[in-house]
Amino acid sequence: MTYTHGHEEPVLRSHRWRTAENSCAYLLPHLRPDMTLLDVGCGPGSITADLATRVGRVVGVDASPEAIAAASTDHPGVEFRVADLFDVDERFDVVHAHQVLQHVQEPVPALRQLASIGALVAVRDSDYPGFRWYPDDERLDRWLATYLAVTRRNRANADAGRRLLAWAHEVGLTDATFSTSTWTFAEPADRRWWGELWAARTEGTAFGEQAAAYGIATPAELAEMAAGWRAWAAHPDAVFVVVHGELLVRSPRD
Repeated sequence: MTYTHGHEEPVLRSHRWRTAENSCAYLLPHLRPDMTLLDVGCGPGSITADLATRVGRVVGVDASPEAIAAASTDHPGVEFRVADLFDVDERFDVVHAHQVLQHVQEPVPALRQLASIGALVAVRDSDYPGFRWYPDDERLDRWLATYLAVTRRNRANADAGRRLLAWAHEVGLTDATFSTSTWTFAEPADRRWWGELWAARTEGTAFGEQAAAYGIATPAELAEMAAGWRAWAAHPDAVFVVVHGELLVRSPRD
């Protein structure tokens, strides 16, 4: 699997912003202090650490040694492991995966594996083609087209958010609840943070490197897209909405 985003500092900065409240609020009412929970694709562990305050035991796993090193440094009291999803053979009350299925080439087997190790499975993925922003900017249009082209080359699923329920049904999971939620960036500080973040991610991370290597965008074109992000962030009327799909599934064996 080729990870579109990479693990450079701007990516980890973005991932560290995520909390249980802003990234898995749909799951929180179902948690109890006596539960065990596996956080798959935990990245630098900010969500994992939040979830650890709500259940009895949490384990965070990620295939990236760099991500696990960052998580262990940021949250020394939480259990983290370098592991692939398909290497996990322990059973948990809850298995959580945030922004994971969109990056795997075969999401249906991955979801089947999640259900095999968790009594309750919670997954949330963004839907890039559904992102909306104002004001319009042709440079951001090109950024999205570039991102989608890179993910297609990587055989990833940038529209995973809308497909979660269909994937669950393909696995044969019928006790499934689908919902949606958004991240919204409209306040001046939020706009500056989000715009500068994606400007840096466009020019200085694996995403930009892959776009250039695949012949999808030149470094000069990527720099123009980054400038578009900064111009968007500086506009007093700017709004950006990140759409997510969410899925709660109860394993039939439970």
